[in-house]
Amino acid sequence: MFYVKNVPLWERVLRSLAGVALIVFGAVQFGMTTSGFMVIGTGIMVAFTGFVGFCPACALVGRKLKS
Repeated sequence: MFYVKNVPLWERVLRSLAGVALIVFGAVQFGMTTSGFMVIGTGIMVAFTGFVGFCPACALVGRKLKS
């Protein structure tokens, strides 16, 4: 494993749901425009951090899981 998980389970679930919601919202609301691709890309990154359990931004500020 190349990373240490720094997102708790409850937040992983919320990030995954929010990411999927952003992807759907971007595709439905904006379609295949620049704005749509930006919202969809943001949703992909949010969902990815939820699925993987590692957030680079959280790691930058030193966030760690409490064991």
